[in-house]
Amino acid sequence: MPKKVIQQQKDFFYTHQTLSLHWRKQALLKLKQGILKYEDKILQSLNLDLGKHPTEGFMSEISQVLMEIEHTLKLLPSYTKPKKVKSPLTHFMGKSQIIYEAYGVVLIISPWNYPFSLSISPLIGAIAGGNCAIVKPSEYTTYTQQVIQELLSACFDPQFISVATGDSQIVEQLIQEKPDYVFFTGSVRVGKIISSMCSKNLIPYTLELGGKSPCIVDESANLLLSAKRIVWGKFLNAGQTCIAPDYLLVHHQQKSKLIALLQEEIKHFFGKFPLTSQSLGHLISKAHFQRAIQLLDFNPSFGIVYGGEYDEAKQKLAPTLIDFGMLKNNPALEINLMQEEIFSPILPIFSYETLQECIEFIRGRQKPLALYVFTQNKHHQQSILHHLSFGGGCVNDCILHITNPHLPFGGVGDSGIGAYHGKYSIETFTHQKSIYFSPSLEPPLRYPPYDKPFFGLSKLY
Repeated sequence: MPKKVIQQQKDFFYTHQTLSLHWRKQALLKLKQGILKYEDKILQSLNLDLGKHPTEGFMSEISQVLMEIEHTLKLLPSYTKPKKVKSPLTHFMGKSQIIYEAYGVVLIISPWNYPFSLSISPLIGAIAGGNCAIVKPSEYTTYTQQVIQELLSACFDPQFISVATGDSQIVEQLIQEKPDYVFFTGSVRVGKIISSMCSKNLIPYTLELGGKSPCIVDESANLLLSAKRIVWGKFLNAGQTCIAPDYLLVHHQQKSKLIALLQEEIKHFFGKFPLTSQSLGHLISKAHFQRAIQLLDFNPSFGIVYGGEYDEAKQKLAPTLIDFGMLKNNPALEINLMQEEIFSPILPIFSYETLQECIEFIRGRQKPLALYVFTQNKHHQQSILHHLSFGGGCVNDCILHITNPHLPFGGVGDSGIGAYHGKYSIETFTHQKSIYFSPSLEPPLRYPPYDKPFFGLSKLY
């Protein structure tokens, strides 16, 4: 990246070309056409970086981005013109409106676990908002980073959209150049660093982080359907999903049945020898693989009921189920596996007696990015949805809330700040500027001297 790239993009932004509806539409259409052209390369790069099967790569990264573009194109006209709003009686004959004003230059810092979609999805919102953008993909996914650079270079002038490569030093350099907005997706640890750097420079930002997302299965749940959807959500991308079920809380009457069904679904998805399955990806790096193996190094009195095999050369770990017994006063809650976001194909399982036990346990931890509950009991659904704080989630499913462009996606508390997707992306990447047009005719009541009669004006409030 050349020095002062932020300033170069700011200079281009101030030509105002990016603000027109036509420009934004054409840019999004170019992006769509570029993705379709590079589809095979994208899928190949995802396979090389993460071992993703092409079908999984398309489903979890490309199709979602294409759907997001189509949805955003339909929204654009309403966000490129002022939105009229009502004025109170005290503003008689005045007019009020909101202008969705582009920030300017947006820095998008994306992670390695979904390296394509989590780079391009926020870019869609940045373009739709009328901004210029710099995309910083993760250095861990070298093949996907290269394809993103080729794709965006082929579609756009670097004064409008460019790609920055490198490690944390390039991120620090770019933030010091003061972009107008920073959008970060990644770990809580790095998110705190990004937040600190932005705060020092008074740069607005969004943080899409993570955390330990619980999954609850109560006594009324459809166990066969629950097992299938939990196995899919947990072991998608080899467990390297920020909204994957991190641990399972299952009613004690259902636990043995559910564990048996989970095992059957794992065999169905990945075969008897999952380490050789093309449908199971690998962990991103040797360091991440070693961390996952270390998470399994706990007291042998806690039992691995399925899986645990691994292939160090391939950086693959078989889907692993661990039965830790009852949730209440369990010493396993203090081990690293239950203190850190797992981010690998390991699923701890605890049983509980009452739903209130689950609620109190989750409430006593950091607010999760996602929460899933499998139940046919409407009262249990409402108790969980209204008594627990979390970013988003599903009832009787996993993951799918992130794929709906009509829903905002984001965390709360330690799991993130801000949200995006669909109209929420446009609102994230624009400043909502409030404007009031005052009429020439007005009553003189607001001006001094204030000892004149108000004619009962205060009664209007």
